[in-house]
Amino acid sequence: MDMQETVNYLSDVIHLRVPTQVITGNPIMVMAGLEDPDYYRVMEEAELIVPDGAGVVWASGYVGQPVKERVAGFDLMHRLLETGEKHRWSVFLLGTTQETIEESAERLKQLYPLIRFVGARNGFFGPGEDAEVIEEIRRANPDMLFVARALNNQEPWIGRYKHELGVPVMMGVGGSFDIIAGKLKRAPVLFQKLRLEWFYRLLQQPSRYKRMLVLPKFMLKVVREKENVTKRRPTP
Repeated sequence: MDMQETVNYLSDVIHLRVPTQVITGNPIMVMAGLEDPDYYRVMEEAELIVPDGAGVVWASGYVGQPVKERVAGFDLMHRLLETGEKHRWSVFLLGTTQETIEESAERLKQLYPLIRFVGARNGFFGPGEDAEVIEEIRRANPDMLFVARALNNQEPWIGRYKHELGVPVMMGVGGSFDIIAGKLKRAPVLFQKLRLEWFYRLLQQPSRYKRMLVLPKFMLKVVREKENVTKRRPTP
């Protein structure tokens, strides 16, 4: 689906109150799924995966099944909030540091004053606190839950508890709150058009270089296994 079709689809999901995990697919996630059966299972069982990463968009065209357009998670979140103003949807923000999540909430309230922000909690909690966090979200009963945690406990956490959470739209948003709070800058439009957002972020956060090494591996794997890329793997 393109961006508008995705927004329409998720609007229906909220109206029907159907718990839906949205994964913003990128090469790092794809490679993690190929290497980790548990992560693969989370992606396989997600209700919706959108083509977020420029590498995924490139790969889809390379193998002859191009997506309609890139659906970037950052933009999708804002489109959902924009649409949500018309319906007075409610939102819970989860992840990053308490300072960053609270600053993000304040800035989003200014941008979308008709959205009901019903909770904002940092993402630094362990398995022993999961039940407490789930109960807090359930009490808030949001229409949308945006989660910003590390790769290994963002999508897997949502996937593990999505039915207990019962939120219509649950989506991992990575570093989006850091951008909203002003901690990081989003790549300029030129970098986005050139599919170099990953490089711009690397310039801001050189410590991410190890993660970025996955990108050439992903491209090489797509080229080498072109005929098999679109074949569905059995769930481990």
